[in-house]
Amino acid sequence: MNQAAQARLTVNTAKENTMRVTLHTFLTLDGVLQAPGGPDEDRDSGFPYGGWSFPYGDQDFGTAVSGWFDHASAFLLGRKTYEIFASHWPRVTDPGDPVASKLNALPKYVASATLTSADWANSTVINGDIAAEVAKLKEQPGDELQVHGSGALAHALIEHDLIDEYRLLYFPVHLGTGKKLFRDGAAPAALRLISATTTSTGVIIATYQPDGPIRTGSYALDEA
Repeated sequence: MNQAAQARLTVNTAKENTMRVTLHTFLTLDGVLQAPGGPDEDRDSGFPYGGWSFPYGDQDFGTAVSGWFDHASAFLLGRKTYEIFASHWPRVTDPGDPVASKLNALPKYVASATLTSADWANSTVINGDIAAEVAKLKEQPGDELQVHGSGALAHALIEHDLIDEYRLLYFPVHLGTGKKLFRDGAAPAALRLISATTTSTGVIIATYQPDGPIRTGSYALDEA
């Protein structure tokens, strides 16, 4: 193998071993992500349906989530999600818990313009140019830089095309109000479905990867 080919192989191998951003989001059928886990998670704009995901938890759901956490090398969280997690997961001390063991031990990066420190072990606050900071994190060695919830952060990542894989959990409810993952005015883009499963309670777990710009066409018949 000549030197040029060896150099290309080295670069490609290094790129394959850097972290990918994976976004994990609970969504209603009308695209709402606000406050899935409890009434007090996010009451912005008087949101009255906090906790809408709770009735649909089952073994299938837990198995999928646990499998994802096996691939985590670090976590990237928005301030609200970080504070919710930090108030709960450090109290789960079972070393066999597949979620708590990862969240408590691995690096956590908090995207916030207001926090100056983060007390949960292995936590670092990042501010300023979030897109640039996340791009740097993606250059670090590892498997997945996982984002859970964190709606405002997700909007920024989508805007700057920094998400490598979307793991969207669609719950069989529609609310008619609330914050959405894909906001009005967001840049259009195509996604490619990688896998899809359904839990016993009807939650559709769909995994997508970016698939370039939006493509359009027409079903109209050609004129004779």
